Amino acid sequence: MERTLRASRVVTFVYFVLNGMLLGMWVVQIPAIEERVGISHAALGGFLVLLGAGAFVGMQVGGRLSDRLGTRTVVPVAGVLCSATLVLPGLAQEPWALGAALLLFGFGNGTLDVSMNAHAVQVERAYERPVMSAFHATFSVGGVLAALAGAAAIGIGWDPATTLGTAAGIGVIIALVSARGLLPTGSPAPVPDAEGEPEMQKRAVPTRIWLLAVLALLVMLCEGAANDWSVLHLKTALDAPESTAAFAYGTYAATMTVGRLLADRISARFGPVAVLRYGAALAAVGITVVALSPWIWAALTGWALFGLGLSGCIPQLFSAAGHADPTAAGTNVSRVAGLGYIGMLAGPAVIAWMTQLMALNHTFLLLTLFCATGAVAAGILRPSPDRPHTAELTS
Repeated sequence: MERTLRASRVVTFVYFVLNGMLLGMWVVQIPAIEERVGISHAALGGFLVLLGAGAFVGMQVGGRLSDRLGTRTVVPVAGVLCSATLVLPGLAQEPWALGAALLLFGFGNGTLDVSMNAHAVQVERAYERPVMSAFHATFSVGGVLAALAGAAAIGIGWDPATTLGTAAGIGVIIALVSARGLLPTGSPAPVPDAEGEPEMQKRAVPTRIWLLAVLALLVMLCEGAANDWSVLHLKTALDAPESTAAFAYGTYAATMTVGRLLADRISARFGPVAVLRYGAALAAVGITVVALSPWIWAALTGWALFGLGLSGCIPQLFSAAGHADPTAAGTNVSRVAGLGYIGMLAGPAVIAWMTQLMALNHTFLLLTLFCATGAVAAGILRPSPDRPHTAELTS
């Protein structure tokens, strides 16, 4: 059994790396595809909305299929689908074709995202200790690998179709070969309801899931804002050289990865409530420094604190959603991840709209408010006292 658990953990890492790599390969090819199809930067934003819409639908479908068919079936199929559809943007010659390609690729990405997170919940339940944050850290590793591979492909003169087609083929092989290591799908025992209150207990679960989803939306909105505005902040608000401004995202991403590698141990020692509460509070301090500091070095420090603070928040929310009801882990994760993904897409747009009313750096104070909300509401991760400890690892 121990050997099976170790194998399943390794394989789950592989799928998270695969998902990060596939998404990263598309990102690296965006400039070349944009030029070949003949669309403007403004039009590209609309196409990215199609990618997000496809992902949202894929998350909902993937969650329900994971609960009905089991993650051992859905994860490899989703991995093959996400890999195979990666080549489509590289083949697109017309705007309509690119739109359709991104919709399909987004669907595959969303299905893989939710199903692998649902399987990660299974692995975490079997280990009886937190492991979710480490899985999310390896997603970032996949993005780094994609950046290196994409740069190498561009350097040797490969076009987008060749690059994405090669990555798609490798992805399909990885998804199929790794399938054997996934945990077998069982029929988890239902969590007993509180004596005398079965219907109330059942009605209470969806409310908690939607509260987790709202927190995920706020946290991932902060992540989306950092992804798109951190570099521009240093360049436009603090007049930093381009080479220096790039370090804004670099420090944020680096501390985000390091934090996720450490968050599981912290969660096991102090509990997920502490990870969310003090992580969100640290993120609030970091982004406030970014918003108010006139010095480049202080702003970089703020972005680093922002990434470190946010790093463990989303894994704790996903884990809590998955463990809330073992019989509906995929569906619950899809709700939290889906609303969170909307926040990720909305973050850059919200900041862009607010820049019409105030200076860019001051718009980040909205993110301070969102992080503070996460810190205050962290108690939602604490399970009900009448629920057995084994029902949720997030106790």
